[in-house]
Amino acid sequence: MFGEPATASGGAGAAPENKIWLEGCEFTDFKLGPILGTGSFGRVYLAYYTKTGQVFATKSLSKASIVGTKQVLHVKQEKSILQRISHPFVVNLLGCCQDDQCVPLITEYVCGGEFFTYFRSCGRFDDATARFYASQVLCAFEYLHGMDIMYRDLKPENLLLDEKGNIKVTDFGFAKQVDRRAYTLCGTPDYLAPEIILNKGHGKPVDWWTFGILIYEMLAGYPPFLGNDPVGTYQKILSGKLKFPRLFSKSSKDLVKRLLEADLTKRCGHSTVSTQQLH
Repeated sequence: MFGEPATASGGAGAAPENKIWLEGCEFTDFKLGPILGTGSFGRVYLAYYTKTGQVFATKSLSKASIVGTKQVLHVKQEKSILQRISHPFVVNLLGCCQDDQCVPLITEYVCGGEFFTYFRSCGRFDDATARFYASQVLCAFEYLHGMDIMYRDLKPENLLLDEKGNIKVTDFGFAKQVDRRAYTLCGTPDYLAPEIILNKGHGKPVDWWTFGILIYEMLAGYPPFLGNDPVGTYQKILSGKLKFPRLFSKSSKDLVKRLLEADLTKRCGHSTVSTQQLH
């Protein structure tokens, strides 16, 4: 369905060269601006680096809240993963600071706004637009999975747009290094894979399920499984009954069906089912 994705080299969409790591920065070196958004475990602010005048974003995680909600491990995982990765279609970590009250993570500032807001203003996307954005998420997921990282929280709210309109995956609060099956119930109800709901243990294939949900939602304007409450949504997910609007092309239907496959051995993107089928 997708063909060639947007280029991953050069321009504002490119990963910072050698991560441009901010060495020795202190949190007091930054002047915080307006709130840009709210992530899994903290708020994201516009941040002005007073030493150079550069503009970044900072995710400030309250230490008291982290301890109080028993999220120390999640925050450590997020920081560790962000320190390892660098990709054009991911919001890249550029530095970490020390502070008595919070754990500040300094990232690149993505100035194009929230994908969710743009998507809602459009209602839905045509095939070409959905293909453009999906190809970039695909590139990000292939990169993360190649690093043995599962993302686990794909949804329109966790995508940003740079000034050229390219996707940036953000909020790695639920991301996890894959060394064995995980059992944590995490994600958004509309996007949960069956194996998470059934607590069977899950791995990287959950990301391909969420990818299928995103493609469906971009083309239809709403996700495929919607109940009156989370339990109702889970029941619809487990039923596996997919209904497609007439506007879906045959190729789009076939792709979504391969991604929203409850049988992991048949799900597109599983180790035995190559992601080359997605290109």
